[in-house]
Amino acid sequence: MKLDVIINALGQVREQKPLVVNITNYVVMNNTANALLAVGASPIMAHSKEEMAEMMSFSGALVINIGTLDSVWIPRMLFAVERANANKKPVILDPVGCGASTLRTETSRDIARLADSLIIRGNASEIMALAGENAQTKGVDAQDSSSDAIVAARFLVSEYGANVVISGETDHIVTADDQITLSNGDAIMPYVTGMGCTLSALTGAFAAAGDHTGLAAAAVMGVAGEIAAEKSQGPGSFQLQLTDGLYNLTDDELAKRLKIA
Repeated sequence: MKLDVIINALGQVREQKPLVVNITNYVVMNNTANALLAVGASPIMAHSKEEMAEMMSFSGALVINIGTLDSVWIPRMLFAVERANANKKPVILDPVGCGASTLRTETSRDIARLADSLIIRGNASEIMALAGENAQTKGVDAQDSSSDAIVAARFLVSEYGANVVISGETDHIVTADDQITLSNGDAIMPYVTGMGCTLSALTGAFAAAGDHTGLAAAAVMGVAGEIAAEKSQGPGSFQLQLTDGLYNLTDDELAKRLKIA
């Protein structure tokens, strides 16, 4: 059963405490690091090319988030992917704002082409733009529903040998062998910056512990978000409650709340 796989994956993250290297954007560094710690992983926000080869030799996964992209970061990102490949480590690509500019779109495709073991986590507009389909984007926010991007996700699976997580009101996990839908989370989540970035970071932790589909991370994030929303009074308190929710999440809560198809 998928539930057993998800529960086992959470246990593995908490037991192994994998090191996750994040080349991520300035806006979300603190939030994503805290989320990784809360779920049981060990985050490092590393951006120096000089130490990346060493980092990727003993880390569990590489997360690349292009949210604050520039010409200095791009060569570092590509070098990090090369070192992840050399050490047979999974790469998680968060193509933030893909489709909003040529730079973001082309950089995302360059990273996707380069990575040997790839998970792509994006919103519907980003996934569609990465695949080359017309998508509605407003900055880094999705203007398309997650179900609109399923065909694009299947293309990315075929084109890059990737597994794809489309996040939104409903999450879709698309692999070469499966398509899974998750319907957890809460409507308040889009009002807190970096929720997708947090999911990408968690995807890195679960990939490092053995789940390369993106399923377990999306399930844990959705259920923890649902619990956090019930305890919060607005976006500010939601962020705090989400961190607590990830830390306190139990197997029983996952089993009781998970909405999977």
